Amino acid sequence: MSNITTLDVKGLNCPLPVLRARKALGTVAPGGTLRVLATDPGASRDFEAFCRAGDVTLVSSTEADGVFVFEIRKAG
Repeated sequence: MSNITTLDVKGLNCPLPVLRARKALGTVAPGGTLRVLATDPGASRDFEAFCRAGDVTLVSSTEADGVFVFEIRKAG
């Protein structure tokens, strides 16, 4: 089972959530998952584009009470 690291970027606006996630992925083991908590409404579009362009997979994207949760798996 893969390890999950959580990154809380609530309150930050584009492009900071994606930039912080890119930096945090450096600490995630190959095959591990980064869970990102964000409140920027544009984050969904930004993380979809980030995952298409990088060596990561967007496993899930959900929203509840204004908080977006993205689970990103690092290639391994």
